[in-house]
Amino acid sequence: MKSKVMSRDKAVKLIKDGSTVAVGGFVGCAHPEDITSEIEEEYIKNHTPKNLTLIFAAGQGDSADKGLNHFGHKGLVSRVIGGHWALCPKLQELALEDKIEAYNLPQGVISQLYRDIAAKRPGTITHVGLKTFIDPRLEGGKLNKITREDIIQLLNIGGKEYLFYKTIPLDVVILRATYADEFGNATLEKEAAILDATAMAQAAKNSGGIVIVQVEQVVSKGSLDPKKVKIPGIYVDAVVVSEPKNHMQTFGESYNPSYSGEAKFLMNSIVPMPLNERKIIARRAAMELVPNSVVNLGIGIPEGLAIVANEEGIADEMTLTVESGGIGGIPSSGLSFGASTNPQSILDQSSQFDFYDGGGLDVAFLGLAQCDKDGNINVSKFGPKIAGCGGFINISQNSKKVVYCGTFTAGGLKVKVENGKLNIEKDGKFNKFISTVEQISFSGEYARSIGQTVLYITERAVFRLTKDGLVLEEMAPGTELKKDILDHMDFRPKISKDLKLMDERIFKEEPVGIKIEQLSKEPADLSSV
Repeated sequence: MKSKVMSRDKAVKLIKDGSTVAVGGFVGCAHPEDITSEIEEEYIKNHTPKNLTLIFAAGQGDSADKGLNHFGHKGLVSRVIGGHWALCPKLQELALEDKIEAYNLPQGVISQLYRDIAAKRPGTITHVGLKTFIDPRLEGGKLNKITREDIIQLLNIGGKEYLFYKTIPLDVVILRATYADEFGNATLEKEAAILDATAMAQAAKNSGGIVIVQVEQVVSKGSLDPKKVKIPGIYVDAVVVSEPKNHMQTFGESYNPSYSGEAKFLMNSIVPMPLNERKIIARRAAMELVPNSVVNLGIGIPEGLAIVANEEGIADEMTLTVESGGIGGIPSSGLSFGASTNPQSILDQSSQFDFYDGGGLDVAFLGLAQCDKDGNINVSKFGPKIAGCGGFINISQNSKKVVYCGTFTAGGLKVKVENGKLNIEKDGKFNKFISTVEQISFSGEYARSIGQTVLYITERAVFRLTKDGLVLEEMAPGTELKKDILDHMDFRPKISKDLKLMDERIFKEEPVGIKIEQLSKEPADLSSV
């Protein structure tokens, strides 16, 4: 067999104009930076390859220049189908200016779509996305006015509604691995995530396309453990040895062996959070855990729940998971999001989403950006900014319980906590509880139809989704109902007949004293905590 090792410029020249290109990666985990940066350089110098259709599941980038931002040139791409856009401002700009056709689909669906492309199935059938902006009865995942083709259809099977996502043949797949032999057999032992490497390579090969793999090092034939070869050489057309600067384990760290299971790190004592609005929210949210729960934590305020659980001595009552495939350990954040320190297992991304979509999560703690009177949540689009849904729709629609965590207002909120009471010194400029969200990322109507438990926890109020919409169940001690809550909402919620104060111990320096056997009473009974 002829060696498949070649220079990065020669590999990129294999990409033809008008190709459909899928790129693997998760933020910076497993992103083939050496190859994507060469694509940008080749386009700038020679105006080729051009008019590409770009497909990606997880967002990949640093919110500036790395990752999929290399594709952010008019003419380089003509159509983009992606799961998460927030890390790619250069692609966002093209979409917002109507310079490219642009779609936002659930990250888990795109991940699963790769398998269906590989198997030459007509598409992926799933309930994920119903009643959200993905639903063709709303926006069909389209992000601008020049995007007209319907790539999602509504189906009725056995009296139930489903969405049908059409498969798209792949001309080029670009992946990253750790080692490869000269014939293209590749392993991922130093990668923080496996993601969709196998399925994407199969999808390209069975579409008559090509597979380009970026690696750290080429090794001799026969030296790789066959059980570790996730990308067989029969799928691979080009192997590129990367420059070290373009082969960081994540965009935040060059190499952390605890991410890939090559070492187990001793976890230093976790520093408790200061008593502020974030800790108040995390403490109240921790009371919604169930014993031995499987959990997904969103970015931002929900991350504080792990710290509070450790402080309360109940951290062992939950197993944290990440949509990239990590199970157990401590999920990383920032430019290392997608990796976990000391994971118990690292699955394929599509397998993780299979588990999520089937209801495997006991509880998901997610961010609260915008909420309306019907309990709908928007995390995907804000004015001239396309954040994208990422894995949010898969997670929020299918978790047994969803707890939205966020401050009550945004933009300059200042609070003071003392003597078991909350004092709001300055409210934020923007209300989060508004009449109608800009985009429906989570459907309150769908949640009610499946009997899902949904809570909305802020530093001053706790709401529950019921058949009558949002119901205010708790308010912080020290606050006034009208002045501090109702006057900062664009709609008037239902108010529970049993409206009560949040437990004062949440607002004190010492640990609350959450007991395992008292977790997750429905509705939460804080009187005995």
